[in-house]
Amino acid sequence: MLSDRAVTWIVFAAVLYLVLFVGGVGLIAMVSGAGGDPDDPVLVARGAVLYGEHCAACHGTNLEGQPNWETRNADGTFPAPPADETGHAWEHSDRQLFEVVRFGGGRFSRPGVKSAMPSFADELESADIWAILAFIKSRWPEEVRKEQRTRGLFSGPHLH
Repeated sequence: MLSDRAVTWIVFAAVLYLVLFVGGVGLIAMVSGAGGDPDDPVLVARGAVLYGEHCAACHGTNLEGQPNWETRNADGTFPAPPADETGHAWEHSDRQLFEVVRFGGGRFSRPGVKSAMPSFADELESADIWAILAFIKSRWPEEVRKEQRTRGLFSGPHLH
């Protein structure tokens, strides 16, 4: 049986490990440009070009999405949602948004929901995806960006 002091040290070490690990992952993400900085004008400009080339056909030139985006199509998919603040992208973490672009929406859809979002893993480098996300987030009002940062920490594995 462990002494109270040993248990205290074990708990302390576990908490310290979690803080350093989670903090370290966050630091690595910040240093590597993860999340794309919507306040970086060069990154946003690059993202705007890439968005126009790879995303606008479905999500709209003004991020407006397709009409009736919340109503299923005949094939069971949904039209592309807005990427602006009227859609639901801001409800998800940067990492989730990155992975949806990289791997496609099907990987994250709820059971019974079919996604039309394709994978861009063969077309876009990681830095390109972060630039696109920086552009999209730069178009959101500041209060939505702030909410996305907060909610993104606790968002679940599924998309709408």
